[in-house]
Amino acid sequence: MTGCKRCAWVPDDKPDYAAYHDTEWGVPVHDDRHLFEMLILEGAQAGLSWYTILKRRDGYRKAFKNFDVKKCAKFTDDELENILTTGDIIRNRLKVFSVRKNAVAFLDIQKEFGSFDAYLWAYVQGKPIINHPKTLKNVPAQTAISEVISKDLKKRGMTFVGATIIYAYMQAVGLVNDHTGDCYLSPTKK
Repeated sequence: MTGCKRCAWVPDDKPDYAAYHDTEWGVPVHDDRHLFEMLILEGAQAGLSWYTILKRRDGYRKAFKNFDVKKCAKFTDDELENILTTGDIIRNRLKVFSVRKNAVAFLDIQKEFGSFDAYLWAYVQGKPIINHPKTLKNVPAQTAISEVISKDLKKRGMTFVGATIIYAYMQAVGLVNDHTGDCYLSPTKK
């Protein structure tokens, strides 16, 4: 939407960033494929801006078989090495190899809980946490819940799932709504 006031992290000159904010960020996700995609992309963001990853999202989808978790779990070392040299992604060896490791753990969670969705949403009793931050300064980098999820995912063998990454993930997949008070998508305006 043109001319709308958005959260301060969305630059005015990047329509693709605005589209992500307007249609995805903070919207509850219950599809395991999409939950896996966002988990991998949030991990890839570590140390970078979200926009750096967002611009390469199609490259990540191509490199990682549209985030088909079963296919990602079966990647060989040679296939991952090839992705490092040919993919339109951030070429960080640890992050690329973490996709396979995280896919294996993701499949184990699906087996144990019936779906990753059931596992993840249980942390918020199936309903998004609706925060009412006035400004970006009022949005935390991590919370007690993101710390608990992070520790559990690490215990299950995942990497690039620290508490800050997990909080960003929770925001991205709608477990948390942190649209600021001046944003047209703020829960206070609905």
